Amino acid sequence: MKTLVTYTSQTGNTKKIAEAIYGEIKGEKELKDISEVKNLEGYDLAFIGFPVLQFDVPPKVKSFLSENTAGKNIAIFMTHAVPEGFEAIHSWTGSCAQAAAGAKILGSFDCQGELAQPVIDMLLKADDPQMKAFGEMGPATKGQPDEFRVQKAKEFAKEIQAKL
Repeated sequence: MKTLVTYTSQTGNTKKIAEAIYGEIKGEKELKDISEVKNLEGYDLAFIGFPVLQFDVPPKVKSFLSENTAGKNIAIFMTHAVPEGFEAIHSWTGSCAQAAAGAKILGSFDCQGELAQPVIDMLLKADDPQMKAFGEMGPATKGQPDEFRVQKAKEFAKEIQAKL
């Protein structure tokens, strides 16, 4: 079985999770930035990861999912600054499922990552009280994803492989 772990990362949070997943993959495997992947031909399984940006799936990831995943076994992973279980996470995973409508989605994983300081600063200056509240949550994200979250990503990788 040949597995691809592909991702996009801005601050290193998603890359850290991608590397943890990759480390648990058995058999032939590759780890690539999503910009290096033309298609999923030749792969039996693809883990596709991204950071949530501006409360949504990055446009290039949505395009990648809609153009490359039909008929493929995939697993989605994402990092975000909000605590796990935050209500909006469901819309983000739903957005992925819509973009990858023709794929066999074997599972999804999300975890908190560290919010970049420039983003915290921008949010704290926002007029919108909700945006300010997100900015105020920023310091609590320091050091994420922590070892606990990395371990959960490794378990996710094993669970997905066991489904094939």
